[in-house]
Amino acid sequence: MRKRIFLVLFSLLTGFMGMPALYAQEIGLQFYSLRNAFKNDVEGTLSQIQKWGITTVEGGETYGLPLGDFLSLLRKYELEVVSLLLPYEMFRDNPEEAIHIAKAYGAKYIGCAWIPHRENDFTIREVRHALEVFNRAGKLADDDGIQVFYHPHGYELRPYKTGTLLDYMISEASDFEFQLDVYWVRHGGQDPLALLEQYPDRFILMHMKDMAEGVVGDFSGHSDVRTNVVLGRGQIDIAGLMRKASQLGIPYVFIEDESPKSMMQIPLSLDYLKSLQK
Repeated sequence: MRKRIFLVLFSLLTGFMGMPALYAQEIGLQFYSLRNAFKNDVEGTLSQIQKWGITTVEGGETYGLPLGDFLSLLRKYELEVVSLLLPYEMFRDNPEEAIHIAKAYGAKYIGCAWIPHRENDFTIREVRHALEVFNRAGKLADDDGIQVFYHPHGYELRPYKTGTLLDYMISEASDFEFQLDVYWVRHGGQDPLALLEQYPDRFILMHMKDMAEGVVGDFSGHSDVRTNVVLGRGQIDIAGLMRKASQLGIPYVFIEDESPKSMMQIPLSLDYLKSLQK
């Protein structure tokens, strides 16, 4: 809710002053990109992230370490966790725990990236239940200055009435916002740039992930991770999305690369995003 108010005021101010609405995002990294590296060497992986010059991250796991030990390593390598992705069951059964974890990290945002459903059967039933879960959690988190969000995975783009299930979800989301994963929106058959333009005040964070040329998606929410390519080398208009995100004042964009080659691809993607900000 606070983010929505900021975006409205930001647009009004820049429009009034006759200035382009440009905003320098912080480029961060979603830890899931290095899940395999974390399995072998937690501290070495955090050290590598620091060497890339990344200071802002989105997390969710401690990779086998006690939370206190993991937080100590984050401080050692000067990595700020501003956002967390947590399980749906936590938001459903114990949102207070999600808020407690966010406060331990000092995170500003907590979100969920998957709504449980049977195989490829995602319906309005699951959407309505999720709305209850996230709206309730959002109200609780707002009291602590923490923003709850949902991260669509493509299966929410199934047709519903005159739009999609995601359209309905956005219309009924009174106490939470959304994170745009540009890959999954494209995989679900829509243009992520068009979705940003349709809902300029509802996507508060972004995952930057490019899709190899020739890949055709579906509503499954699953894809071959080898189709994640270096940003700017696939079929998604990353440059246009970064430009739009800047205009909208979206503060953080996170590189997420699920490819087995992520350790090699991430620094190339980082260089590309930085080149767009010059």
